[in-house]
Amino acid sequence: MYLIVGLGNPEAEYARTRHNMGVDVLNEISDKYKISISREKFKALYGTGEIEGEKVILIKPQTYMNLSGDSVIEFVNFYKIDINNVIVIYDDIDTIPGKIRIRKKGGPGTHNGMKSVVYRLNSEDFPRVRVGIGMPEYKNDLINYVIGNISDEDYETLKTGIQKASEAVVSIIKDGVDTAMNKYN
Repeated sequence: MYLIVGLGNPEAEYARTRHNMGVDVLNEISDKYKISISREKFKALYGTGEIEGEKVILIKPQTYMNLSGDSVIEFVNFYKIDINNVIVIYDDIDTIPGKIRIRKKGGPGTHNGMKSVVYRLNSEDFPRVRVGIGMPEYKNDLINYVIGNISDEDYETLKTGIQKASEAVVSIIKDGVDTAMNKYN
C-alpha cells in the first residue's frame, strides 16, 4: 500500500497558488484514476483506490502547511504503511516552473511542510516529488509569491510540471523510485 501526500494549504482559500502544487498533482492523479478524495480523517481529506494494481491512499492534509506531518504520521501509523511507500509531493522554489525533481530521500530544505513531515515521521528516508515553481523576482516577496494568485500564463507553465509529477508518482509505484528518477530527473 502507498500513501501519496499532496502538500498544500486548505484548498478553498489557497487553490491555484504555487504553494499548492502538491494538491494540484493529487487532483490530477485523482481524476485520472477515479479516486474521490472526499472523506475526512486525521485532519486530512483522503480517498482510497488502485494505481497500477497497487492499493493507494491519497491525502490532502487540511492543516496549514507547517503542520502537514500531523496528518501524515496518523495515516502511516493507522494503516501500518512502510516509510518507503510514502510519497510526498510539494512545490520547490529551487526548480524552474514546469520541471520536476524526484528524490529517494533527503532533508526537507527550506520547505515548512516537508520540515513537518520529516519531523513527525522522524525520518528522511521516503520518496518525494518536487514540482518547480521558480523563485520570485525579489526574494523579500517570497510569501506573496507562493500563496498569491497566479496569472493564467504562469499557471499554464506550472501545469506542465503538475502533469509530469503525476506521471512520476505513477512511475514510482509501477517501476520503483530509481527508474522514475532516471526517467524524470
